[in-house]
Amino acid sequence: MELVQKEHERLLKRLKASQSIKNVQSTIDLLQSARDTIASDPTQASITLAKLQNPVKSSFDAINDSLKETHGGLNKYSKALDKLFKDRPLPSTEHDALSSQEHLINRAIAMHLLREGQFSVASTFLSEMAEHKSAYQQQTEESDTTESAASLLDLEEVPSSEVRKQFATMYYILHEMKENNNLLPAIQWSRDNNEALDARGSNLEFELCRLQFVWLFHGGGQDPQVPVSAGRQAALEYARREFHVFLPRYLREVQQLMGAMAFCPNLQNSPYRTIFNNPSAWEDVAHSFTREFCSLLGLSADSPLYVAATAGAIALPTLLKLQTIMKTKRTEWTTDNELPVEIPLPPSYLFHSIFVCPVSKEQTTDANPPMMMPCGHVIAEESLKRLCKGTRFKCPYCPSESHPREARKVFL
Repeated sequence: MELVQKEHERLLKRLKASQSIKNVQSTIDLLQSARDTIASDPTQASITLAKLQNPVKSSFDAINDSLKETHGGLNKYSKALDKLFKDRPLPSTEHDALSSQEHLINRAIAMHLLREGQFSVASTFLSEMAEHKSAYQQQTEESDTTESAASLLDLEEVPSSEVRKQFATMYYILHEMKENNNLLPAIQWSRDNNEALDARGSNLEFELCRLQFVWLFHGGGQDPQVPVSAGRQAALEYARREFHVFLPRYLREVQQLMGAMAFCPNLQNSPYRTIFNNPSAWEDVAHSFTREFCSLLGLSADSPLYVAATAGAIALPTLLKLQTIMKTKRTEWTTDNELPVEIPLPPSYLFHSIFVCPVSKEQTTDANPPMMMPCGHVIAEESLKRLCKGTRFKCPYCPSESHPREARKVFL
């Protein structure tokens, strides 16, 4: 991998140092100048074109020389990639559960583009989907095929125009926050959606207002010629105007912000330095805003397509190895809509809680859910039935006795 990284860095340096774009621009400038000269005085056409011949040839030679160096670096980078990543066939798609759900794939792609702020690309993608659907339906009518096939291109599954507007709003707010250090649009959005955020137990509005206080404290938005004390005064006035609504719930945090005012001359060595000198504060609050915004739309904070692609990339080596073993032993993949082996994924990629019955050592399912006895111990429903046999029974983990009707289903 070190060889690939080395070639990648070398290629980047060559691309940055490349004069190709400058040479192309100089050629364009020469041609435009000649065109303007001829347009203003047509009698000078032959002389202008004669003078243009040598500079244009030199410019083309310089462009070709620069491109040769770039192509050389690209070839070395490609060879390093080929040496590290051998050309191996991907696992078979014979058991692909999504092969018949094209509309779900289209929706995932469209949503991913919107979530990434690629609105023009998403618009083009949706337009092409509409054209494809129209052409497909016309072909279906002409060939009298079944109507069920047309559902593969059903555009009702793609994001509505309202969802697209919502994401446009989200990216406008994020742009103001990251590029202009302007938290006011985000604060206004959090106040407009205050009830929904409170129902979720969100503290987004306070996080935004606290960062606004810190930004003002450091002189944000102030003229560099204005004394530092003016920023502290602006922060104090902002706190008096805005923080009273947070006192019941965030009293301690507000007290910390106010207490830091006493340490202004030596804030770096005070207990409050982590609040006022947090390099990741803006990134953290932007992530919190994105998470809450998507949550109110009923969506996850991360793109499902990105999560699925990343999980697939992690699983790919294991699947390739499994495919090789299956060919060697001449066995078949017999599981239905699930992987035949366990794929270890990072904790952030585990979305479903599971419970393994301590008695049967089997994972619970919808048909065999976990059941909690009055004593607090939990076992699978089938294990409970085997133990009780319809009468009172003793818990396998403590001396408590109970009746099966006293057990309660556990929802994970």
